[in-house]
Amino acid sequence: MAANSEMTGVQKAAVLLIALGPEKSSNIFKHLKEDEIEQLTLEIANTRSISPALKDEVLDEFYEVCLAQQYIAEGGVGYAKELLEKALGAEKAMNVIGKLTASLQVRPFEFVRKTDASQLLNFIQDEHPQTIALILSYLPSGQAAQIVSALTPDKQADVARRIAVMDRTSPDVIKEVERVLEQKLSSLVNQDYTIVGGIDSIVDILNTVDRGTEKHIMETLEIEEPELADEIRKKMFVFEDILSLDDRSIQRVLREVDNNELAVALKGSNEEVQNVIFNNLSKRLSTMIKEDMDFMGPVRLKDVEEAQQKIVNIIRKLEDSAEIVIARGGGDELVV
Repeated sequence: MAANSEMTGVQKAAVLLIALGPEKSSNIFKHLKEDEIEQLTLEIANTRSISPALKDEVLDEFYEVCLAQQYIAEGGVGYAKELLEKALGAEKAMNVIGKLTASLQVRPFEFVRKTDASQLLNFIQDEHPQTIALILSYLPSGQAAQIVSALTPDKQADVARRIAVMDRTSPDVIKEVERVLEQKLSSLVNQDYTIVGGIDSIVDILNTVDRGTEKHIMETLEIEEPELADEIRKKMFVFEDILSLDDRSIQRVLREVDNNELAVALKGSNEEVQNVIFNNLSKRLSTMIKEDMDFMGPVRLKDVEEAQQKIVNIIRKLEDSAEIVIARGGGDELVV
């Protein structure tokens, strides 16, 4: 194979995937487009041998690019250049930065992501709810949750709804919002429309805010946007999240669950969830449910999901009645 300096990007990517091994490479493929997967698969198939030296060169280059991307995300290109020069030398640093500037996408509002939530709240709380929703969609869920919790009650649900229904935002709009926030949009932001917000975004935030804030937002949405509220609620606590409950809470939940429903739900769950459930059942009942699972054979995914959702509904009902506590952020500290 050609020297590293003569290789195309696809060839380097193929070497990297081969070096990482099948398990890690398959996870990377999940995030690629079909044409990219086809290109890489063909290149990997045509790669006969890779020298240890070439593999090390490609891995080193990959590490340097990742390092640069992290520095840029933390403090911009200037900050990245300064740190890379200290780590790699001036010439190597400029080379790495140069490779990134043509294709690297830096998320908007990176500077804001490093700002203390209370300071950011003071700066944006009087902005239009759509502006607040756009900014929060780019923030880590914990930081966004703190801001949502501190908004006035009338704004909380409005902002949550806008995040949930947000789909694509024009770069021009992002630039204008950043201009208002006195921040310059990074020159590396891709000019394609940026996908932001959506159901998953607001679910992450609502799963982190305190229970009072979440309850207020959901009750308001159930009145104003019942279909949206239902879609959000279905994703807010999934069956696998039962791992976040303590043993006493799990045992309380299991007392409300039909054994047949539990067997079906566990049929489609991972081993960790199954073990936690079985450890909180009596030995006799655990053995009986395992036998039921073996006896029922293959089960439709739809039936598994329905059984798991019924258990999730029981969990949420018990939380509402304060019989169990779901660990979350915000103001849900326990008083002993």
